[in-house]
Amino acid sequence: MSRIANTPITIPSNVDVKLEAGNMTIKGSNGQMSLDIHHCVSIEINNNQINISWDKGVKKANAQAGTVRARLSNMIEGVTKGFEKKLALVGVGYRAQINGKSLNLSLGFSHPVAYAMPEGISIETPSQTEITVKGIDKQKVGQVASEIRAYRPPEPYKGKGVRYTDEYVARKAAKKK
Repeated sequence: MSRIANTPITIPSNVDVKLEAGNMTIKGSNGQMSLDIHHCVSIEINNNQINISWDKGVKKANAQAGTVRARLSNMIEGVTKGFEKKLALVGVGYRAQINGKSLNLSLGFSHPVAYAMPEGISIETPSQTEITVKGIDKQKVGQVASEIRAYRPPEPYKGKGVRYTDEYVARKAAKKK
């Protein structure tokens, strides 16, 4: 039984929710998002709350209901507050700067790395060694941050690379003589 799906979602006053033929559209101050609902999951909207139920006869329906509930909750949070991930560049000469719709990274390669910003995502560089990824879609924000980190993940000996600001990098001891 899905325990996540049993919890109702409270709809804030500044969010508009529409349910039409298996498609949920959520509109808020930051933008609009939509989600196709799985056929074995049903949604009811009552008194500014979203209640989710599922077909007990389908084997994986409770998992689908939990997934739908989590995604709807993230969509409501995204159109009201938004999501952000912060990255830090650690290493001598590692720099980042915004150039139009592109993020230029200098990560110790023989060439600079240019990362094109996807639609719906904004990237800021408060300093040369900090990157902030913002957007209304939690999955897309995490994916973009992960793609930027993948260019130069932190290595365990000196800790150099691109890392999340709250990430712990386990350090290894250097070779002993």
